[in-house]
Amino acid sequence: MNGGRRILLLDVGTGNLQSVQKALEAVGAEVLRTDSPRSLPDYQKIVLPGVGAFGDFMSRLRSLGLEEALQQVLQRGALLFGICVGMQALFEYSEEMGRHAGLGLLAGEVVRFPHRPLLKVPHTGWNELTLRCDHFLLTGLPDRPFAYFNHSYYCQAEDKQDCIAETEHDLTFTSVVARENICGVQFHPEKSQKVGLQILKNYVEWQP
Repeated sequence: MNGGRRILLLDVGTGNLQSVQKALEAVGAEVLRTDSPRSLPDYQKIVLPGVGAFGDFMSRLRSLGLEEALQQVLQRGALLFGICVGMQALFEYSEEMGRHAGLGLLAGEVVRFPHRPLLKVPHTGWNELTLRCDHFLLTGLPDRPFAYFNHSYYCQAEDKQDCIAETEHDLTFTSVVARENICGVQFHPEKSQKVGLQILKNYVEWQP
């Protein structure tokens, strides 16, 4: 597989892929957008963005044959970056609109924000990231980085070492994950201005 700045952007039929593609290109990536599993073995870096319902997203991913193809290339060391529902899909299960299996790449589940007075759900708008460790994905960020969120469900990472940044919204939730060749963000980097572009730049320049 080839490395460098070549990025495969998976089109699962959800999300504003045009904005994600433009943001990746703005930080120097050469992007191919596809829904074909045949393209995966030719790329070292794969981005999985998504919005909407988790179950629909996973159903579409599987119907396209992308789940099996992803598992195969990840075993060979491809570098996967999930965005929003694409990050949630890295986990084992989601409780959104029933119980749905994810990719199972990270231990943990995706659950809804609780019903509490004055707690706004979905969690929409700018919020702070608390960085929990030094990691290539967080290189160059300010001391108090803010990112743009829009979600009603959040990830509960079973292994706390998988959580490299977290965010407060009445409770503390995982907002950035990383384990070996897998990483993801709950927020929208393409809408998060300099912070989002810096994270995308770090991913594009990732040389494990």
